[in-house]
Amino acid sequence: MADAARARKVADRIKTLIAAGLGSIIKDPDLGFVTITDVRVTNDLQHASVFYTVFGDDAQRAKTTYLLEENRGKLRSHVGKNLGIRLTPSLEFIADAIPETAAHLEDLLREARERDAAVAAAAAGATHAGDADPYRHDDEPADDEDDDEDDVAPVSADADAQIRDTQTSDTDRA
Repeated sequence: MADAARARKVADRIKTLIAAGLGSIIKDPDLGFVTITDVRVTNDLQHASVFYTVFGDDAQRAKTTYLLEENRGKLRSHVGKNLGIRLTPSLEFIADAIPETAAHLEDLLREARERDAAVAAAAAGATHAGDADPYRHDDEPADDEDDDEDDVAPVSADADAQIRDTQTSDTDRA
C-alpha cells in the first residue's frame, strides 16, 4: 500500500503525460479542445480517475468523450511506458463539471447583485417608521402623564388579609 504523498506525485505525473501526449496519440481531427483538469489516483496506485473539460458544444463533448474511451488503452500504454512504476493504473475518463458549475455560480452572483441593488434603491429614500431612537435615556425628563403608580390596581383589605393567611399557613407547614 503506497502512501498518499506518492499517489499525489503519480497523479501529477499522469496528468502531465496525458495532457502532453493526447494530440499525438489520438490523431482524430474531431478531438475537441481538451483540458485535463485533475487526476486522482487511489493509494494503491491501481486506478486513476482523469477529469477533463472540452471547449465547445454538446456534440463536440460527446465526440471527444467517445474518442477518449476508444483510445483509453493507447493512453494507458503511453502512461505506463513513461511513468516508470511496476504497475500501470487503469484509466477512467470523467467529464469535469467545472464550467457548468462556474456558469451557475456566476448566474447566482449576478442575481444577488441585482437584488442588493434593488434593496439599496428602496432603502435610499426610506425613513424610520417611528422615532429615530425609540429608547428612553436617563438625561431626558420623565413624563408625569405616564406614572407607573396609576397602572397598579389598589389591593382591598380582604385580599391583603388572605395573602397574610396564606403566608402564615405555609410557614406553619414547614
